[in-house]
Amino acid sequence: MRDKYLWPIPSPGSAFEPINHYAMMSADHHFHFFSFSSSSSSHPPLSPPLSLLLTLHPLPPPLPHPPNTSPSTSSPSPKPPSPSSSTSTSTLDPKQVIALESLNIPTSKDPCAQPSFHNATLCDTSKPFRHVISLRLANCSSYLSLSFTALKSLSTLRSLSLLNCPVAPIRFPPELTASLRSFTCLNSLRRVSGVWLSQLQNLTDLTISDVQVKASGPFVILAHMTKLNSLTISRANLTGSLPGHLHSNLTHVDFSGNRLKGNIPPSITMLDSLQVGGNSNLCYNHSVVSSKLKLGISPCDKHGMPVSPPAKDSSADDSSDSDYDESDDEGSRHKKEHHHGPNKFVLGVAIALSSIVFLIVFLILCSKCCR
Repeated sequence: MRDKYLWPIPSPGSAFEPINHYAMMSADHHFHFFSFSSSSSSHPPLSPPLSLLLTLHPLPPPLPHPPNTSPSTSSPSPKPPSPSSSTSTSTLDPKQVIALESLNIPTSKDPCAQPSFHNATLCDTSKPFRHVISLRLANCSSYLSLSFTALKSLSTLRSLSLLNCPVAPIRFPPELTASLRSFTCLNSLRRVSGVWLSQLQNLTDLTISDVQVKASGPFVILAHMTKLNSLTISRANLTGSLPGHLHSNLTHVDFSGNRLKGNIPPSITMLDSLQVGGNSNLCYNHSVVSSKLKLGISPCDKHGMPVSPPAKDSSADDSSDSDYDESDDEGSRHKKEHHHGPNKFVLGVAIALSSIVFLIVFLILCSKCCR
C-alpha cells in the first residue's frame, strides 16, 4: 500500500453520521472507493483494516499533462496546406470546360493531362487557371456545332485543327482570330471564302485541303498574311492567277489540284518547296524556269497558254523528261511534213499534164513523118 493516499468521504446522510466511506489514490493515479463497517457507531476507527478494504469502482487514468508551452521550447503549429501546394497543376478555366463539353470532348478527367483524349487538347501552365492553346477535332459527328460562344471561350487557342468535320461554316470571334497562329482544315467546314480566310492575319501556318474555297484568286487570301511560313491550299477548286509576288517569310507553297491559270511568276519558283501540279491551265516560262524543275505543269507557248505535251513513245525511256521546248515542237513538225512528201492530188495532176504534153509532141512528129 505504498504511495497511497486516503481521504474520508462524508456520508450523504446526517452531518453527525459516522464516516464509513473512503477514497484512496494509488501510485498509478487510480482512485479506489471502499466502505468500512464497525460495531461502534459513534466514532469510526482512525484507519480501516486492510483486510476489509473493498474496491468498488476503479476510475480511468487521468488525462495526460499538456506539453510544455514555454516560449523557449515551443514549436510552431503546422499550417494547413495551401491550395497551390496541394496540387501540382492548376485547374482548367471553368468557361473552357463548358466549351469543351459542348464540343463532345470528355472533361471527367483533366483535359490538360497528357496524353489527352484523342490528343485533342494541349494547355498552358498559367495560374490560377490553365487555358487550352491547341485544339484538334477529328471525325466529328454531323450534329456537332461550333458555336460562337464556345469559340469565344476558347479565344486562347494558338492552334486549331479540323479533320473530317463536316460542320457548317463558322464565324471566328475577333479574340480568336488575333490569337491563332496555325489553322488546319482537312475535309471540313464544307466550304470557306477567301475573305474569311484573309481575316486570319497572324497565321504562320495555313493548311486547307479537300475544302471548297471561293475566291477570285490566291491574292485575296494572302494579301495581309505577312507572317506565313507554310501555305497549303490543295484540291480546293481555287481559281484565278498566282500573285506576282509572295511575302518573303514563305518557304513552302502547295497549290496542287486547283483550277489556277496563267503563267507562274519567276519569284515563286525560288521557294524552297513549290507544288502546283494538277492545274491544267497553269504553265511556266521555259526561258526563265528550267525544265528540270519538276512542277507538274506544261510550259507556256508564245501566247502564254500551256503547250500540250506530245504522247510518249512506247519504246522511249521512262526516265526521259516529259517537258519540252517550243522550238523542238516546230522542228518535229517540219520533219513530219518532209517525211510525208508532196500531196497525192498534186502529183496526179502533174503526171496527167506531162502525159498530155508528151502526146501532143508525139502527134506532131508523126504528122511530119507522114508527109
